[in-house]
Amino acid sequence: MGKFSGKTVLITGSGRGIGRAIAVKFGQEGANVVVNDLHDDDNAKETINQVQATGAKAVFIQADISKVENVQALVAQGIQAFGQLDILINNAGVEIHAPFWEVTEQQYDIVMNVNLKGMFFLTQAFVNHLKNTSRPGVIVNNSSVHEELPFPNFTVYCASKGAMQMVMRNLAVELAPLNIRVNNVAPGAIRTPINADLLSKPELLGPLQNNISLHRLGEPEDVANVMAFLASDDAKYVTGSTYYVDGGLAYHYTEQ
Repeated sequence: MGKFSGKTVLITGSGRGIGRAIAVKFGQEGANVVVNDLHDDDNAKETINQVQATGAKAVFIQADISKVENVQALVAQGIQAFGQLDILINNAGVEIHAPFWEVTEQQYDIVMNVNLKGMFFLTQAFVNHLKNTSRPGVIVNNSSVHEELPFPNFTVYCASKGAMQMVMRNLAVELAPLNIRVNNVAPGAIRTPINADLLSKPELLGPLQNNISLHRLGEPEDVANVMAFLASDDAKYVTGSTYYVDGGLAYHYTEQ
């Protein structure tokens, strides 16, 4: 019997990387897992296989969360699969590298529509499900150290994560009377496929590690473990907070 036995979690962007680690962690803890990603591909199938290997039940639902009608359908299909949803993990996110003066409207829309708009309206659909069934619930957003820390050439990404921080704080207050908790996890540099180029270039990796107090990158499981804590009753008095999982990156400072 895991800490999430009898509960269902929906995790966006869980076809690989941090999202997959989160899905597997919740499966290990007994949850029914709704895996979501933009594509129904081999990555998604591998996540499903790894979750089912824990003994948990899992389904995959394809959805582009940048479209409101898709997130509403995603919630409806998740409910159809398991009867209810109890935990929402807003994990899906994108980033685009571009100097501020070169950012296009299309690039802006891609990042904001996934990172902010998708999170906003998926959370809304999830909350309405909880309200309609008079049940408590938990929301955990996968934010970033860049909800707080500047990141030159990623201004739109930082804007989306800064907005996610404020939405989380606001909803923590607004949803508390409904017994719904909301928190963020803010990863720093994590060893994921998106960082493959960085990991292969010592001239880039070295300076980054020097800015991390623990002098190493984190693993997807490091993020998943904190996600599971915040979603569990171990954190039943925690809402409106950001938990940094960054090895000390955000506030690293040393005297030379």
